[in-house]
Amino acid sequence: QLHLVESGGDSVQAGGSLRLSCVASGDTDGRTVMGWFRQAPGKEREEVAITDSSSAPTYADSVRGRFSIGVDNAKNTLYLQMNSLKPEDTAMYYCVFERSRLAWRFVVFHSSPRSQGTQVTVSS
Repeated sequence: QLHLVESGGDSVQAGGSLRLSCVASGDTDGRTVMGWFRQAPGKEREEVAITDSSSAPTYADSVRGRFSIGVDNAKNTLYLQMNSLKPEDTAMYYCVFERSRLAWRFVVFHSSPRSQGTQVTVSS
């Protein structure tokens, strides 16, 4: 079974920065599609950033140029560097480790969160 633990969320002022981390353990073999999604109260889930072994990372339009995703494969750790934060970035952030883009989409859009997430709150 896969176990994911996110950390790094905090309350910051607009313009600030945060670095989220996600440590994966357990059933991690072959899970090369990794990324972050977020959900704010009353809003739909949003894919934030995705990386896999076959293509360059992709970002939501709302965060491109401000967020950067990174991976430390030796540590099974995924990162999300978040700069120039805006109040609209306020949400619970979750990480995902999957074996395919199809599985990624299922987890992000059609299942309950499989980890506790980390809360990011940005005040104006």
